[in-house]
Amino acid sequence: MKTYIVGNWKLNFTVGESSIYLHKLLKSLPNYRDTEVVVAPSLIALQPLSLQIDRHKVKLAAQNGFYRDYGAFTGEVSFSQLRGLVDYAIIGHSERRYILREDDKMVAKKVAAAIRNKVTPILCIGETESERAFGETADVIRDQLIGGLSEVADDDLHKVIIAYEPVWAISSTKAAKIATPDEISEVVKMIRKVLGETYGEKPAENVPILFGGSVNASNAGAYLTVPGVNGLLIGGSSLILNEFTDIIETAKRVRA
Repeated sequence: MKTYIVGNWKLNFTVGESSIYLHKLLKSLPNYRDTEVVVAPSLIALQPLSLQIDRHKVKLAAQNGFYRDYGAFTGEVSFSQLRGLVDYAIIGHSERRYILREDDKMVAKKVAAAIRNKVTPILCIGETESERAFGETADVIRDQLIGGLSEVADDDLHKVIIAYEPVWAISSTKAAKIATPDEISEVVKMIRKVLGETYGEKPAENVPILFGGSVNASNAGAYLTVPGVNGLLIGGSSLILNEFTDIIETAKRVRA
């Protein structure tokens, strides 16, 4: 299975800055056979960057998309419009769940729309600090996972990537904590168990699971050695070129 290193740029970089960063990133990277490097710039940068990208080295991801393919939905961009521009889309990120109030029903529709338009969804799930403190992690993970995949047919499960991003470990949140490999391993086992119960053990084993939460060059190696973790979803560190390339090199070395 490939190792996925996904950089989520969030609401950062102008189009020009995105182009310069991508140019430097492409120049610094060789072709990796077993490591998939992905960057998710802002929406307005996707089209110009799609003309600049070398897909042998780096793939593009959208940070969001709408679940309807066309219609009277002012301000939205559909996955049918993103088709051909991006290979991946981040769906259900905690910032969209908790700030923009997207629920599991909406997330499920977006996952289905991405698959329908040949875009690989990266479904984000994760509990808050209070949910973990009250022992609700397993319930939250199960609900978000089953809810987000509720419109995915058995035959399409292999088209999905799961990203575990505990909200309490994301660096942009207040008083973020560092997730330990043991804590991550526990949740990865939960995810595999839920997938196995729903889709069967063999299909569940083949679903890539990424970890995200204050990932940087210092801890990336430890996270990549957690059993069942197939890559990383990176926020702030993906905005710093040297940091991001160090993480990519770490992934290549650890997973060799």
